[in-house]
This record gives sequence, structure tokens and C-alpha cells, in this order.
Amino acid sequence: MTIKTNITIVGAGYVGMTLAVLLAQHNAVTVLDIDPDRVKTINNKKSTVADPDIEPFLIANSLCLTATIDRQMAYQNADYIIVATPTNYDPESNYFDTSSVESSIKNLESIGSKATIVIRSTLPVGFTAKLQKDYKLNEIIFVPEFLREGVALHDSLYPSRIVIGSNSEKAKIFSNLLMDGAEDKSFKILFTKSTEAESSKLFANAFLALRVSFFNELDSFALSKDLDAKEIINAISLDSRIGDYYNNPSFGFGGYCLPKDTKQLLRNFD
Repeated sequence: MTIKTNITIVGAGYVGMTLAVLLAQHNAVTVLDIDPDRVKTINNKKSTVADPDIEPFLIANSLCLTATIDRQMAYQNADYIIVATPTNYDPESNYFDTSSVESSIKNLESIGSKATIVIRSTLPVGFTAKLQKDYKLNEIIFVPEFLREGVALHDSLYPSRIVIGSNSEKAKIFSNLLMDGAEDKSFKILFTKSTEAESSKLFANAFLALRVSFFNELDSFALSKDLDAKEIINAISLDSRIGDYYNNPSFGFGGYCLPKDTKQLLRNFD
């Protein structure tokens, strides 16, 4: 296997673990995590997250993938450092808690690495541009992820689209790394400014939350009037502008991303 690029991924959650597997097909990937158990799990060719495709992929493919808790070792030879740490919504500040992202970049600066930083954690609108002003040593690129929990590797191998929050040469190289790892290469790659990329992530999840809420309200109306909600949904979903997808009534939208991202978008509107 020809090694093209040295990549360090900070964080071994859904995004980090999935990216590690995707990129380690053609590159030397090191996962940096603060949890020794997660590091041991990856080095034993097992997944840190529940995804039916990851462990079979780890076993079936020759991947150049290691994990460590040693920051110096992880950063020293990296060409790209991908930050994939969680940014939970803090109800007290009404803002994403971006401390894990900022801490990762500060650590990188203290080591003196000139690696290109790619942030895949979800961020408030305008955050990357602010970071770039504060940290001039490294180019910082925001690349939103559009992964579904439980099928994240599938969504990486067969992506709907890739949005790159930069138009630099390093950004184009990174987009090619994602393209190389994908099975289906027919998707579109969009190069935008970082703030537009941040917005695309939040607005996409806000729309999905809105869609869930819409069909829930339709179902509630049908129940109150003793109507067949399925018949109504089938009828309106045949309109190609609406589509026959993501239209099942449920208990409400939940999960990790939709609640926090809609709250952050509201905060940005404020």
C-alpha cells in the first residue's frame, strides 16, 4: 500500500472512528483520544461506536490505522489534523461548548505543528473564521459531516455530498482524500466559505427536524379527527417536491444532532 498522507484524527467517537476507517484505506491514520480503552479498542481492530459496517471493514481491509493517547506522537508528522470532538449545546450560555475544539488547536500550536487543521465538529456560524484570526500558524478548514448515527460508515462510503469550507489548495487535496476513500464517487463536492459551510450543517439539520415535526403534526391531526394518517401521507408524498422519504410520524425528533443544532441555529438568529 502506497502511503500518500499522514493524518491525525482527534476524537474516536462516531465521526472520528468513521473517518479513521475511511481514510486509512489509502493513508497513514493515527487516532488521538484521551480514553485508553478506546485507544486499545482501535488497536485491536474493533470499533469504538455501534455501527454494523465498521468492524467487518476493519477485519476485511488492510488499513494503516493506529491509535494513541500520546499527543506529541500523534501530531509530530501529521500533514492534516482532523478535529472530531463533540460540541454539545450548553443551555446556560445558549451556545455550543466548543472548548474541546479550541483545546485541540491550542495543543497543536504549543507543539509548533504546521499541519492543516480540518474541523468536522459542528460549530456555530462564524466560529471558524474567528479561529483562523486567532491561530495564523495553521490553515483551518471546516468540513461539515452529514452522517446518520448507526450507518455512518455507509454514509461515508456513499456520501450524498461533500461540503468543504475553503477553496484553498490544501482544501482541494483533502476533498480528494475523501473521494479516494468513497466507494461511490458520483457525489458533488461543493467548495464554500467556512461560514457558509457551518450554516449548511445547521440549516440541513433544522430542515430535517422541521420535516419530522410536520409529519408528527399531520399524524396528531389525523388522530384527533379519526383519519388514516398513512393514506394522507402517501397522497402528499407522491408530489415530487415533497417526496416519499423521511415522512414517518414518531414521538418527536431526538438523537444527538437535531436538538442541539436547531438550538444553535436559533441562537445564531438571535
